[in-house]
Amino acid sequence: MTKPLTKAMIFAAGRGERMRPLTDHTPKPLLEAGGKPLIVWQIERLAQAGFRTIVINHAWLGERLEAALGDGSCWGVQLRYSPEQEALETAGGIAQALPLLEDGAAGEIFLGVAGDVYTDFDYTSLHARAGRLASQAGPGMHLVMVPNPPFHPAGDFGLVDGIVSGDAEPRLTFGSIALYDTRMFRALPRGTRRALTPYYRETIARGLASGELYDGPWDNVGTVAQLQALDERLRLAAAKS
Repeated sequence: MTKPLTKAMIFAAGRGERMRPLTDHTPKPLLEAGGKPLIVWQIERLAQAGFRTIVINHAWLGERLEAALGDGSCWGVQLRYSPEQEALETAGGIAQALPLLEDGAAGEIFLGVAGDVYTDFDYTSLHARAGRLASQAGPGMHLVMVPNPPFHPAGDFGLVDGIVSGDAEPRLTFGSIALYDTRMFRALPRGTRRALTPYYRETIARGLASGELYDGPWDNVGTVAQLQALDERLRLAAAKS
């Protein structure tokens, strides 16, 4: 696998139960902060970092998501949509979208990001990481970790010399930004509902999960209060600039 890193997938199939009633009529990724939908912030950063194909999975109110975003040409990217009758969780969503992520028989490294995360993370830094992942004999992943936020103080994994550990301290939180190898999901039948957690554990146990710590701006928007706080911060920053 020597292809450049040009594909990303934005996970946007969640119902957003904790964001109700805002999400009763609007898909969560289309909720706005700083005058712009959350998912648009992601698309713009991905486009700036050289990604040209962005796959978006959706379930709840997916037709509204497609109508709002279109084909991606206004950002200089191609948006490909992967509809799900019911949300298949992250691994299931990836397996469902494999035909959109792979343009040939060979496996590919792609970037997966959550549609409800706001961050200033520099996605261009992942191009070199993708090359190292592609050179591995077995499929692996690269996880971007962040300091534990107040709503997740226990963290998820440790990080030792650039390798993700299930046991090491201190614990850090997975930032919902990662590189994945499409070969990892080929055995999962399309339409299967499956979380990514078992894949993380297995890959970490095999020593094939690299990682890095990012300590810049990062928000996982899971509640109305978190959305309001992000909106206020972005508007204040815009007013100062």
